[in-house]
Amino acid sequence: MKKVLNNILYGVTYTLFYALSLLPFRALYIISDCLYLLIYKLVGYRKKVVRKNIATSFSDKSRKEHINIERRFYHWFCDYFVETIKLLSISPGQMSRHIEFRNIEEVEECFDNGQSCAAILGHYCNWEWLSAVGMAYIRHKDTASGLIYHPLYSDTFNRLFISLRSHLGGVCIPKNEILRYLLKYKKEQRHSLFGYISDQVPKWENIHLWLDFLNHDTPVFTGGERIMQKMNNAVFYVDMERTRRGHYTCTFRLITRTPGDLPKYEITRTFFKMLEQSVRRDPSCYLWTHNRWKRTHEEYDNRVARGEIRVRE
Repeated sequence: MKKVLNNILYGVTYTLFYALSLLPFRALYIISDCLYLLIYKLVGYRKKVVRKNIATSFSDKSRKEHINIERRFYHWFCDYFVETIKLLSISPGQMSRHIEFRNIEEVEECFDNGQSCAAILGHYCNWEWLSAVGMAYIRHKDTASGLIYHPLYSDTFNRLFISLRSHLGGVCIPKNEILRYLLKYKKEQRHSLFGYISDQVPKWENIHLWLDFLNHDTPVFTGGERIMQKMNNAVFYVDMERTRRGHYTCTFRLITRTPGDLPKYEITRTFFKMLEQSVRRDPSCYLWTHNRWKRTHEEYDNRVARGEIRVRE
């Protein structure tokens, strides 16, 4: 019975969002402007978290500059929402007019040499649109490309996000299954490129590295790096930039073709340096609503001392 109800709820939700996605961008941005007034001006959605994150990340800026970043962020955040919904019905031709994939030829050079790739990125600009990268390939149209995702608690919205991410050919793989899929593609001699969104907050037991990121002592994920080294993937940083409303460039910047030759955590360290450069270039396009600095090094050390966390060498 629960499965039937879930299917009905998903069907209704999908239909509503699909109908919304059929609207032209101009109409969607009118909706976005209304959402801005609602969630920022009236509701103040996560405003305390956003304000604190921006202020502590840019302590060298004035309060006036902080508020300016904050306002621009909420405008972009609402745009991100409607742009993501658009993925449910957008055509490849229309999508190609809104996003430009740069340096994809270097990715295909890796495929030419029999090497699959990994794309590492943060919650910056519209990361959901990376699922359309398959459109940019010239010689390797059969490459498996997509995003690694953390399944949502809501079955309805989990299925909805899978639908929108796969509409233009993206392959969605839960994070706990990515290694199995990569081994499968390798056995099939099929090239792959998957995006690792690597700036989430790790659980206490998954913290193995702390970095200085945006003026914070930050715990970071390192599991993606281990998979890239195990699979000998060429690693690219996805540098996204919003050129104007509804238009993005997505540049693949090579970090390494030989991940096994780099020191431990070097890929992760390089990624966060490059991500910080992107955020400082335009702070308004970063996901400031996420409370990513809620775990402190002091509390981590206390948990280790109490034996609640086992430190891995």
